[in-house]
Amino acid sequence: MAYTTINKSTEHFNTKLYTGTGSNQSLTGVGFQPDLIWWKCRNSGKNHGWSDSVRGNTKRIQSNASSVETTGTDYIQSFNSDGTTIGSNGNINSNGDTFCLWNWKANGQGSSNTAGSINTTYTSVNTTAGFSISTYTGNGYAGATVGHGLGAVPKMIIVKRLNSVDNWRVYHASLGATKYLDLNGTGATNTSSTRWNDTEPTSSVFTIGNNTSVNASASTYVAYCFAEKQGYSKFGSYLGNGNAEGTFVYTGFKPAFVICKQSSSSGDWELYDNKRNGFNNGNVRVYPNASDAEGGTGRLSLLSNGFKITTSSGNLNGSGNSFIYMAFAEAPLVGTNNIPCTAR
Repeated sequence: MAYTTINKSTEHFNTKLYTGTGSNQSLTGVGFQPDLIWWKCRNSGKNHGWSDSVRGNTKRIQSNASSVETTGTDYIQSFNSDGTTIGSNGNINSNGDTFCLWNWKANGQGSSNTAGSINTTYTSVNTTAGFSISTYTGNGYAGATVGHGLGAVPKMIIVKRLNSVDNWRVYHASLGATKYLDLNGTGATNTSSTRWNDTEPTSSVFTIGNNTSVNASASTYVAYCFAEKQGYSKFGSYLGNGNAEGTFVYTGFKPAFVICKQSSSSGDWELYDNKRNGFNNGNVRVYPNASDAEGGTGRLSLLSNGFKITTSSGNLNGSGNSFIYMAFAEAPLVGTNNIPCTAR
């Protein structure tokens, strides 16, 4: 695992809450110029949206759908130095509705990466935080490689085909390169050599098979790659115990953002953060794979050094079932951080 010192997690990841107005509005307070913005309406069943600086602010994909990339000027209008300007589309700015933006910093549009057998169109990299965004065009060959620019081995990779209907594919180090999950689905882990070619990623490239969801000839793709950084991010797994006093997962930091997914059986992805409610037992979930409004309190607590499952629900804590997670820090336990690491 690559070591880094991140004194302020909010310089690389941050959550922004706002209320829709139905008119263009500038959202500030993110703390940096975001390169990936993932948004969701909180109080109503609306689609998720993902926009990034590599594909351009007018481009949108939806984590709860297999649909193609769409273009519109009424979603993300610009990536700004401390946030973003959003348009009037009801999916991101309906009047009176409450919304959430999850923001990650990469490095602008980036440039082509030539480390793999497929040259990326653009790769934007934040090596300090272990995050990169790449776009590439598939060649249809099993065993093709794509450069990610991280200088560290990715622990999680999310790929979406842009110009054709196809599922979101997820690699997670806890599952290995013989398996994959669908971000837009509820299914258990699948085994296939045609997604990651049964080949673990390296510090320079990840490998793809010839499945259309990751490598159809002449199709375009975006890949979000995450390397683990001590005190800032963690990508791991845990076993459920089926009790309301569920598993405690040590991350080494106070989490600001956690996603969990049952991998050994079917179930929704569940997303939690430290802003939408801000206190334990009141934390509410969002399903990344569904358009549902947020809900379901008393399921996961964010603690000073990890998170604890507080439900017997099979979706988060089925007895003997395996779960994968990704987490980002509110307060690191490394570096010169002075933020008190207290539970809420």
